[in-house]
Parts: sequence; C-alpha cells; structure tokens
Amino acid sequence: MHLREGSDADTASCVALFTASVHGLAGEHYTPAQCHAWAPLAPDMGFWQQRLTGLQCLLAEDETGLLGFIGYTHDGHIDMLFCAPTAARRGVASALYRDAEARLRSRGVGWLRTEASLLAQHFFLRQGFVSEAREEVERAGVLLPRYRMSKTLD
Repeated sequence: MHLREGSDADTASCVALFTASVHGLAGEHYTPAQCHAWAPLAPDMGFWQQRLTGLQCLLAEDETGLLGFIGYTHDGHIDMLFCAPTAARRGVASALYRDAEARLRSRGVGWLRTEASLLAQHFFLRQGFVSEAREEVERAGVLLPRYRMSKTLD
C-alpha cells in the first residue's frame, strides 16, 4: 500500500469508494434509507467535484486500486475518511489518518475536529478523539446520527 495526494482526476474513484463504503460497511449502523440518503447510488458528480476541491485529499492505493481516502482542511477539520469494504480493518484508515495528522502537526495545527458516523466513532476514539455531542444531520429528508468529536494535539 502506498499513499499519495489526490487530484481532480481522482474524483470519480473517490465517489465510487465512498458509495461502496457507506452501503457496504455502514449498513450495520444505518438503515437502507439512511444509506441511500447519505450516498445515493447515482451521485451528483458536480457536487462532489466542488466538495473535494475544498479539501486536502490523501489516497491509499495498492496494485488492486483505491483502498481508501481522507479529506481534511488545513485548519484541522477531518471531513471524510472512507475505506473500500474489501480494505476494511487492514490498517488503511489508520495509515491515512496518521499521515494527515502528521501533515497538520507540521503546519502547527493544535486541535483536530470531525463529525464521525456511528461506524467511524470507535476508530476516532482509538486515535485519541473525544466525543463532544451526538447530533443529527439531514440528507435528502432523512436524519443521520453522528458524533461531533475533537482531539487536542500535544
């Protein structure tokens, strides 16, 4: 597995991985209606191009293709972290997160924050984040529970 910075050319691959991850991994925590609202099977690529353009993206790949990606901002917001269902629990998310945190530390960022899905909450707790509040966000008229979390960097 190797990590690299993402580019506009990676948008379609990231969106496909995101959709597969939500439907293939998050289904144990969310209903089918919630998964479809969160990750429509016919994604709006214009929306995704705009969303990813505002983020720093790191991708994890191997000879089989894209394994996962993380999107973050330079002020310490971890916006997205998703792995392919076939790459779950193989250290992909950990490697992506460690690299992003190191990059943010090198920029002098002292505080990280994220909004973690029910699936991702445990991962972020293991990385030293604390849950601040459970909240709900609306997607396509459907409420999705998540956790607002943060971590202070030493």
